Amino acid sequence: MKTTVLGIDPGTTRIGYGLIGVSGMDLRHIESGLLPVPASERRPEARLLNIEHEFEELVRRTNPGIVGIEKLFFTKNKKTAMRVAEARGVILKAAAGLGLRIEEVSPSAVKIAVTGDGRAGKEAVAKMTNLMLKLPPRKVVDDVTDALAIAIAVSNTRF
Repeated sequence: MKTTVLGIDPGTTRIGYGLIGVSGMDLRHIESGLLPVPASERRPEARLLNIEHEFEELVRRTNPGIVGIEKLFFTKNKKTAMRVAEARGVILKAAAGLGLRIEEVSPSAVKIAVTGDGRAGKEAVAKMTNLMLKLPPRKVVDDVTDALAIAIAVSNTRF
């Protein structure tokens, strides 16, 4: 593979990740899952430190060439948006500290890259992500599928 792209879907209690290999037009699923973020941890600073630690461990283990992360979009729930922004900031800081190339993509750009439609639903994104990565239909958490879709969108930047 020419390079690897690590897609990250930031959240407050679940952070999806998806690592793909990219060689020309060929995309290959390498690994995906959720970073462990203990929902029971009430102290925000402890949660953020945990996110940083888990992300750094993932990067050290997988050694990605590029990290793609979804840009924050505003929701009606400002409290949730702020917590996602904090998690996203910790991940960006950790990636920069590790010297990684970072690409940020909007949710609509991810949907366009994967489905051709910037307003596509979760089901269409999941179906096309599985097709593009030659994965069998499977039941996974949306955060994992979204992270893989983010990695696909970043792979379209052609480094």
